[in-house]
Amino acid sequence: MSEVISIIILVLKGWWWLFLPAILYLPVSFLYLWWVKWEVWYKRIDWMMLEIVPPGEIEKPFRAMEDVFSALWPIYDFANWRERWCEGEFPLGPYWFSFEIASFEGDLHFYLRIERGRRTFAESIIYTHYPEAEIFEVEDYTQTIPQDLPNKVYDVYGEDFKFIRDHSYPIKTYKFFEARIPEAVEAEKRIDPLYSLMEAMTNLRKGEITWFQIVPVPITNEDIPWASKGKQIANKIARRPQKPKSRSILQEISDVIIGGQPAEAEREKGLPPGVSEETEREMLITPGERAILTGIEEKISKYGFATFIRFLYIFPRGAYYVPHGKIGRSYFAHFFTQDMNTIVFSGRTRSKVHYLLRKRRVYARKKSLFEKYVKRFPPSFPKMVGPETLILNIEELATLFHLPTKASILPPGIPRVPVKKGAPPPGIPTE
Repeated sequence: MSEVISIIILVLKGWWWLFLPAILYLPVSFLYLWWVKWEVWYKRIDWMMLEIVPPGEIEKPFRAMEDVFSALWPIYDFANWRERWCEGEFPLGPYWFSFEIASFEGDLHFYLRIERGRRTFAESIIYTHYPEAEIFEVEDYTQTIPQDLPNKVYDVYGEDFKFIRDHSYPIKTYKFFEARIPEAVEAEKRIDPLYSLMEAMTNLRKGEITWFQIVPVPITNEDIPWASKGKQIANKIARRPQKPKSRSILQEISDVIIGGQPAEAEREKGLPPGVSEETEREMLITPGERAILTGIEEKISKYGFATFIRFLYIFPRGAYYVPHGKIGRSYFAHFFTQDMNTIVFSGRTRSKVHYLLRKRRVYARKKSLFEKYVKRFPPSFPKMVGPETLILNIEELATLFHLPTKASILPPGIPRVPVKKGAPPPGIPTE
């Protein structure tokens, strides 16, 4: 035995370098992709910030914004092997955009951050559904404050958000909130959750800032098999067999001859006459399971986005106000469903720590949250996908972010396009 060990040691001493590439492959490839993606390719993108000023009066439903997200999905562009490893393109997307809401001491603004080369494309989509809106290029609002936060003057509290269940389970969408009949549109303003978010963000105190960011990255089921997972969950709820049972020609002929009488297999299972196995499964599904099944199947039928969402609260040091720090968390409570999905804060990344080196770790998290918000990096940076990645379809995105449906009832501090008054009809006497 000792001779065998001696031989192995001699071989390793002489040929250790043969094993070095296999040992170093994973760490070296990880560091290389980190560099070529984020330090080379990402920095080449010419990003621009567009401010969107809502019209003074608008009666568009949520479906208008859903169609905006649907029309923006085609910025998706699959990256092949050369583009990923040589040029640094991301395997997801590789292009994306972000819708953001920023409030400076109650002065609220809506923004779209997108690649400059796609500006005309994005503007045409928005103008199609909101022709009276105003869109113009502005400076990135994140650059208007000191970039060394937290510092001696200002402190930061932030949260990333995640799902509590699988991505295939939907959240409560606008179909639950929207008016059911045209005459009830006026009541829509009282149940649109976005107004609670805007109301909270316009009631800030002096020196306070809140930022809300949604970054959707268009994906397909090949990138992340979320739709396939949804089908598996739906089949399990519906008690569908994973593989259809093959039937012989004789069995098919026998069923035709028997006619309305139960087949032999159904007799063996004790099914009543005229009740098939599929019908029995349908009868076993409870109303709650049917609602979940419908929600999952509707979600996976629409375009999907790998989305990361974060909320940032900037305040004078020593003046932290709890309700303002939890604005994002309170907003997502509107979309909670006990049986389906819920958006909650991520304890892994938020700027609060309970154990071990608390001050140092909290400071590092605050710096990381602020930097990732400014650079629009994913919470799991340098990875694109992590626990804080939410797969949302266009209906869910339109529910979370849309232009106010009626700007005349917006809280003070929100800019809006004045209502345009048309000319009087011809033929009206003027004397």
